[in-house]
Amino acid sequence: MTQTVSVLPLGYSSVEPGCVASAVTCLEMLERPAGKLVSFPPGVVLAEFDRSNLALYRALFRKVGQDWLWWSRLVMPDAALRRILDDPRVEVFALRKDGEDVGLLELDFRDDGQCELAFFGLTAAAIGHGLGRSLMDAATQRAWARPIRRFWVHTCSFDHPRALGFYIRAGFKPYAFQVEVQRDPRLTGHLPREAAPHVPLMDPAQSPAQLPLP
Repeated sequence: MTQTVSVLPLGYSSVEPGCVASAVTCLEMLERPAGKLVSFPPGVVLAEFDRSNLALYRALFRKVGQDWLWWSRLVMPDAALRRILDDPRVEVFALRKDGEDVGLLELDFRDDGQCELAFFGLTAAAIGHGLGRSLMDAATQRAWARPIRRFWVHTCSFDHPRALGFYIRAGFKPYAFQVEVQRDPRLTGHLPREAAPHVPLMDPAQSPAQLPLP
């Protein structure tokens, strides 16, 4: 089936008030990377997450992703999220350090021959201690343990500033750019207004009159 792709024109494109736009980089890995795997340090384990409790899942999703404006699983209807989490082709893990959940890993094998690194992240306190490399090695090992031809992920300009370079060093190669426009979850109440301070919050109810774009 041919999919119609909407392409933005060259130059500036306006975004509806109350929305945010991010530049997305799509990356893929077409073969298992070589090299020695980095194991988790003592006290850190990758544990299969109990997905029966949607509130618990969303709490971890928010804990890991709030700083980077992760929003999709917060606005998704319960029934739709339940269908994803109940699917045996989706794997969900929590990274636990001394009994506390400090990371989220979600692998999606629902497309034949492919694995999407659907969600991958650490809490703010866990960043900078080498856990990301260990978690990525575990993700790569689990993905290529199945008969896939492609492992892929996307990252955006709202993510950690080192995220894109991290994925490239892990063996992913960029293959496409996209622009994502969404309702600002800080204005819909799904995230607190102080979340992701690196992304400007522009409340239409409080913004001054709009100036013409350059």
